[in-house]
Amino acid sequence: MFRRLSRNTLPMMMMAVSAAPVAAMGQAAPEIRRFPGDGDGAFRTHRYRDLFAEQLGRSPAESRAKIDRAFRQLFHGDGQEQSVYFETGANADGPLAYITDWANNDARTEGMSYGMMIAVQLDKKREFDALWNWANTHMLVTDPKNPSVGYFAWSFSTDGTPRSVSAAPDGEEYFVMSLYFAARRWGNGKGLYDYQAQADRILRGIRHHPLLSGTPPFRIHPGDAPFVQPDTPWPSPNNRAEAAEAEKAGKPWPPDHVRREPRAVTVGPMVDEAHTMIRFVPETELVGTDASYHLPAFYELWSRWGPAEDRAFWAKAADVSRTLFATVTGPKTGLSPDRSGFDMRPVAGFDGKPSQFGYDSWRTVSNWSVDYSWWAKDPRERVLSDRVQSFLSAQGITTFADRYTLDGRPLSTRHSPGMAAAAAVGGFAATPGPVSKAFLRQLWDMPVPSGEQRYFDGMVYLMSLMHCSGRFRIIEGPAAAVSRTRRAAL
Repeated sequence: MFRRLSRNTLPMMMMAVSAAPVAAMGQAAPEIRRFPGDGDGAFRTHRYRDLFAEQLGRSPAESRAKIDRAFRQLFHGDGQEQSVYFETGANADGPLAYITDWANNDARTEGMSYGMMIAVQLDKKREFDALWNWANTHMLVTDPKNPSVGYFAWSFSTDGTPRSVSAAPDGEEYFVMSLYFAARRWGNGKGLYDYQAQADRILRGIRHHPLLSGTPPFRIHPGDAPFVQPDTPWPSPNNRAEAAEAEKAGKPWPPDHVRREPRAVTVGPMVDEAHTMIRFVPETELVGTDASYHLPAFYELWSRWGPAEDRAFWAKAADVSRTLFATVTGPKTGLSPDRSGFDMRPVAGFDGKPSQFGYDSWRTVSNWSVDYSWWAKDPRERVLSDRVQSFLSAQGITTFADRYTLDGRPLSTRHSPGMAAAAAVGGFAATPGPVSKAFLRQLWDMPVPSGEQRYFDGMVYLMSLMHCSGRFRIIEGPAAAVSRTRRAAL
């Protein structure tokens, strides 16, 4: 979404997952009784495909070593060139840490929640709790006069001062899912670390946040200074490029900032109830959605684990998201737009230009492919993965651009590790073969992202490694596993 540049019939026909890869690995495929709505993916079978083993012949030990090495570098590596995780003291609730977009020198709910998801999947409780503590200490809006109260402001400077006082749904969604997994992996503690209660609270807010209005400037916490957007843009690689272009053209930089009178803002739920979709932002005047925010694999779990009164909504939302993927992506390219209307048509961006496949859009192929891996409910996801991998492969497997028009015209010259990594996750839904294998090979051979752009590339890279090795899983907890084993034996 734009903030990476300037600021972030239930159920459908089930499709069986082939047991061939499992048999090839010498594992028996137990006969498991189907239950309505469970699908045919890993949720029902308990089998998580290791694409590196299936298509590249890499052992689980090799994959574990690669993941561990990436985690060490991105979380505990050199602070100037490698790490995006930084611990910064402690408070009464314990250690504090943030994930930073190094190039923009800020912490985002997107990255904080990604870091928490990585930590819970890899059983790193200290890092998980420290990130969750920092997010609640700094990012959680508690001032009742701010209409986003109860949400997490999406961007902060690393010193804990805000760069925004409004929320972005992608971070809240990953907060919820990582907290549910933490409750099942480690059990619930008290207060901030009662993970289940915290997840339930956020998830209820996503759907039931009241309509609240106010006129800025707003505060994050009572007693804070009011937040006023500065006249000068926050330093970033994009701004430096724009400044260089302005200087070359003899134009002033930064451009003149016209300060308008503040207007009232109304904030409501993060979902559009009528269309059963996650919104682009909860501010009511900005309508529409972002395909990369749609996480049907998570919604299925929320329809089982979340507050009872909302479970039917999330079950329907999962199916709506699958239809959105099939409808809004380019019919020849499989590329998804960074903005869509609730009618599932691409819409113009904030600059008035047609919606494009942008930075947020990298994640969409991973979203539908993980959904296919965990649930295998929609055969259209295979079509989409084949389509996008075929298009990008034809562009050059090691050179395809990281931004495109939906019909396939490149809008950049950069080949980004994060986008390549997310495209490799498409192998869960794609037809196995040379194209899918080439993407997996590129991911396997890729060095851990470092340097100025290591934040988004690195987070997506590490999660993609975890997905493709079968180490990014539904964490159900011992009691749930026993219960499901009994059900499967019926």
